[in-house]
Amino acid sequence: MPLPIPDRPGQLFNNPDSYAMVFDEAWRRVVNAPAAAELTDAAKKQQAMEACADHPFALSNPAMADQVAEFRIRLLGL
Repeated sequence: MPLPIPDRPGQLFNNPDSYAMVFDEAWRRVVNAPAAAELTDAAKKQQAMEACADHPFALSNPAMADQVAEFRIRLLGL
């Protein structure tokens, strides 16, 4: 089940912006988990992407979803 957009519960859109919002929340959950210190950055990214796997954008364009995730982590310092 995809994570909801925090200020608009239940609304998910098939676009990179919607995916980025959901990915950001998933990333924060992963890095704030007790076991996060033991995970590599790649493992953290994988767990966050798995949490977003049912998002319409991830389903329709998984390669671009991966690029959005990389962008959010690298350029926004998540």
